[in-house]
Amino acid sequence: MTGCTKVSAGCDHCYAATVAVTKTRDAYLRQRPVKDTAANRADPFAPRFWDQRLEQPLRWREPRRIFVNSMSDVFHAHFSAEMIHRVFDVMAMARWHQFQVLTKRPERALRLSGRLPWPPNVWMGTSIENMDVARRADSLRQIPAAVRFISAEPLLGPLADLDLTGIDWVIGGGESGGRARPCQPEWARDLRDRCLGRGVAFFWKQWGGRTPKAGGRTLDGRVWDEYPVALSAVAE
Repeated sequence: MTGCTKVSAGCDHCYAATVAVTKTRDAYLRQRPVKDTAANRADPFAPRFWDQRLEQPLRWREPRRIFVNSMSDVFHAHFSAEMIHRVFDVMAMARWHQFQVLTKRPERALRLSGRLPWPPNVWMGTSIENMDVARRADSLRQIPAAVRFISAEPLLGPLADLDLTGIDWVIGGGESGGRARPCQPEWARDLRDRCLGRGVAFFWKQWGGRTPKAGGRTLDGRVWDEYPVALSAVAE
């Protein structure tokens, strides 16, 4: 799957949209969009479903940790329930890989969850950049995934009131790019401390800036690379 549409403040400077326009434009425009209109055919970031790529993970025999997917949202409205089911079926068959599915639309993921397989190698997460979208966690915690995680990247505000019940892992990070909005250290520290207090694994990805590595990765002199205990290895 490729393509998406913006739904909240975390989408404002979407790197995937930039990549689609600047680096992969020609390749994407050769693929018919899911909603086949003249406007979408001319838009490289209109949602597209790539049947020819669907079974790639089955050909990768060495176990991998796979992010699903960096250029789209699996639960975007343009992708049918049948398309989503096909993606989940492949993940279930490729049990030697670990798949991390991240969505900004956990409400739809919850509605479809009873029709999808949830093997232990499929982790489910949602993006929460500030408290305006913290309700996404309510849908996420009802999805029967082996691991449920929150991506607080870009972290655009304090998450002091975020309910971490039923959450196994939190990934935090600042925004990167030419228009990166600053991430305040107190937001990161509070999120880390609340994870530590609840026994939730905490991963600080980056501070961001003009480039992803511009601000480094350390938080109070330490690199935080925690994964959910006993589930950090790729599924056997």
